[in-house]
Amino acid sequence: MANHLKNEHSPYLQQHADNPVDWYPWGEEAFQKARDEHKPIFLSIGYSSCHWCHVMERESFENPEIAKILNEHFVSIKVDREERPDIDKHFQEVYQLMNGRPGGWPTSIFLTDDLKPFYSATYIPAEPKYGMMSFPTLLEVITEKYKTEKEVLVSEAQKILDHLNKNEHTIQATKLDESIISRTIAQAKQLFDHKDGGFNTAPKFPQASTLDLLLDLYKLTRDKEVLNMVLLSLSSMAKGGLRDIVDGGFCRYSTDNEWLVPHFEKMTYDNALLASVYLKAYHVTDNDFYKEISFETLDFMLEKMSQDNLFYSASDADTEGEEGKYFVYSYDKALKSFEKEGIPSSAHKALAKALHITKEGNFEGKNIIRVDDPSATEKIPYYSEAIKALQKRREKRSYPFIDKKVIVSWNAMMITSLFQAGRVEKRYLKEAKRSLEALLKSMYINSQLFHSTLIGKKPKIHAFLEDYAYLCEALIEAYESTLDEHYLVTAVKLANNAIERYYAGGKWKFSRGEFETDADIYDSSYPSSVATMVGVLHSISSLVDTVYKKFVFKSLEIHSYDVMRQPISTPKMSKMVIRYLKDDIVIKAKEEKLAPYIPQLDKLPYPFCLFKNDTNDGFMLCNSSACFGHERDFKGVVEVLGRRHKK
Repeated sequence: MANHLKNEHSPYLQQHADNPVDWYPWGEEAFQKARDEHKPIFLSIGYSSCHWCHVMERESFENPEIAKILNEHFVSIKVDREERPDIDKHFQEVYQLMNGRPGGWPTSIFLTDDLKPFYSATYIPAEPKYGMMSFPTLLEVITEKYKTEKEVLVSEAQKILDHLNKNEHTIQATKLDESIISRTIAQAKQLFDHKDGGFNTAPKFPQASTLDLLLDLYKLTRDKEVLNMVLLSLSSMAKGGLRDIVDGGFCRYSTDNEWLVPHFEKMTYDNALLASVYLKAYHVTDNDFYKEISFETLDFMLEKMSQDNLFYSASDADTEGEEGKYFVYSYDKALKSFEKEGIPSSAHKALAKALHITKEGNFEGKNIIRVDDPSATEKIPYYSEAIKALQKRREKRSYPFIDKKVIVSWNAMMITSLFQAGRVEKRYLKEAKRSLEALLKSMYINSQLFHSTLIGKKPKIHAFLEDYAYLCEALIEAYESTLDEHYLVTAVKLANNAIERYYAGGKWKFSRGEFETDADIYDSSYPSSVATMVGVLHSISSLVDTVYKKFVFKSLEIHSYDVMRQPISTPKMSKMVIRYLKDDIVIKAKEEKLAPYIPQLDKLPYPFCLFKNDTNDGFMLCNSSACFGHERDFKGVVEVLGRRHKK
């Protein structure tokens, strides 16, 4: 029998609609029940592609005995963190305060009947293990304490809320100066893994915004070591494991230092950001390998993760309850696939070796497909036939569950990458335009921007700062790719809305309303919404009206101490400090003169260039305060930028 989640749009909530736990969605109905029955609330926050969320569901939420305890003594609420990032952000802060360390998912929070949090955990096992008490035992302890010591729990919960809500007036500002460049490079070199690329040790995340920043710093400094850090990272990540060589696309992160064993879920934001970084590396190096990886990633997203020109949010790591089952191969079945594809048996052993396929396996007795040099696969005999054979074997398997939720910020990231790719290959420009039109049509209704929905459904959840920021970024990218003014007009309108809703004296809110949360400057799963919004306002200042520069400066100034001290921790915000200090260079000309050079925009020797259609003859070069150059032809523009760069 279905519980109260049966009418919810979220695919994650739908996954729990038939649990024996009497789940409620977040809302007044659940809160009223808790008040009426004087019961504590058990809040579980997760998302559809979260491996440990599935484990806890199998062990506890599908267990009739545990469900009985929850149903008798608690009101249980399920939240999809991707659908409600404001709720998730609030309770991640609660978890951090209570436990002195960052949380994770599933997030398990116990609240009083008036929504005051008094206990928090992440995954809780059904049986005692990992040094933790079992979930049933914990539920019994909390039930008893809620009956006998409720006043103590409420008092402790109030302390947490008071700490969260306290106003901090002290702001440590420091001077913004170009020492941030050398400091960023020094910190990156210190954290860099010289063997396998990337930064820090396992678990290793792609950290696309750090790589993006370093590519800009290479253009500014010509420090070869900076470029080599990026290229080693991109090459290592492409070997197989984190990158799915068979289907294309990147998984969320690697559990080891070598990028071999990933958590197999694929997120839209990772693939969008990595496609952009690989393409940027192509522009810097002219090496087609990076372009091919970028295009492969975009093609995967277009083929497997989109519908009606919109992009789904994620696909699962698990298939039929087993992590990675869809992705891996046994030695015997891989060789059988080669045979079926007509690859000569004499080539099988060498091919298996080249693809790291062994009898012992490299992941739980099975094999993740991998190559030693992803830029030289044409040297492996029968490589493309082998990949085709392995694809055919996958076609017989169940594809991992896809969360078909459409999130504005994540779609906008994909659209940005498609526009960038469209400056190299026209077919992506068409896709980008169609996707942007579809996103605006479905999620920007009567001048109201929304956050998420299912394709074909009317959105209900209003946008957060990240949605405004990333959509504006995509619109500016659209303008740079087409010189169509209506994209710029829409970006300005949305940016003004974001300032009105979320900005106050240099500080930005991530959400307002039910949960008012501050926006972070740190790049977590993807770049900070504050830094993205600051980038948007910098572009609007350069292209439309310099008045927007004051919002840029105030936002950077208020966070200057943290960014200047540890710039590698805030890569996109650090990029914005550097961009603000160095300034944009705007190349102005008539549209018909500029248009043929749009494909060259990303190859210019200076990292912060924008095109602007204008009425003057020739090409004007301007920064935010003055125009400093006039060239008859574009070749002259490139030469001027090259000379300025060498100063």
